[in-house]
Amino acid sequence: MQTLDLTLASRAPKRDARPLAKRVGLIILATDHTTEVDFQRMVASDRIGVYSTRIPYANPVTPENLRAMQPSLTAGAALILPGEPLDVVMYSCTSASVVIGDAQVQAAVRAAKPTATVITPTAAAASGLKAFGAKRISVLTPYTLETSRPMADYFLALGFDIARFTCLGLTDDREMARISPSDIVAFAKEAMAPDSEALFISCTAVRAAGVAAEIEAAIGKPVVTSNLATAWACLRLCGDEAARPALGRLMTLSYADR
Repeated sequence: MQTLDLTLASRAPKRDARPLAKRVGLIILATDHTTEVDFQRMVASDRIGVYSTRIPYANPVTPENLRAMQPSLTAGAALILPGEPLDVVMYSCTSASVVIGDAQVQAAVRAAKPTATVITPTAAAASGLKAFGAKRISVLTPYTLETSRPMADYFLALGFDIARFTCLGLTDDREMARISPSDIVAFAKEAMAPDSEALFISCTAVRAAGVAAEIEAAIGKPVVTSNLATAWACLRLCGDEAARPALGRLMTLSYADR
């Protein structure tokens, strides 16, 4: 066997402060098929890194099971680049953000990442609808009536007028991820009330962000989806102001809630 002398370099390598300029952390459900794919497509770049952690979640999608995730949020956030700051942390569950509460999600995440801006799909969606100046909206969710009711109340409490609220009646987020993009478009057309100013499609599992622009072309009104709204917010918070109309009208707007 060859005897090999190993050589130690004469100096330590130069190091950048960060491998990438901005860091976006994702807290996603253990069962999530969609969020990481959407964020790699819409957010990640040679300037913005996207780093994820998964937390326990048990189907079916009910208010009780959604609320059960709250104790895992701080530990989940702490596992994203431990000991290092993040610019933004996004909790990727729309319906759980409603039942837990935006403020409670923010507090739990900031217990581990105190300098990060915390984004929820619900707050980002509301910001997106307001950015369009939309007051009267239609909403499409994949959930049951029981799980959808708190979401309707959430948007009503923020001052939105809901013209039509459509639920698909599913109880498993893995099945929500399997709804075909063409059927998302079809249901979106049915869900949009003629007098609504915008359509919100809920659920980070649903692959609606990928067809948002197609839906807008079909209904002639702005579309906000959970993952489109959070990607938009994260990009703008990381200083990326590029207009990307191919992703939907939302990606041409500025984000006011900094």
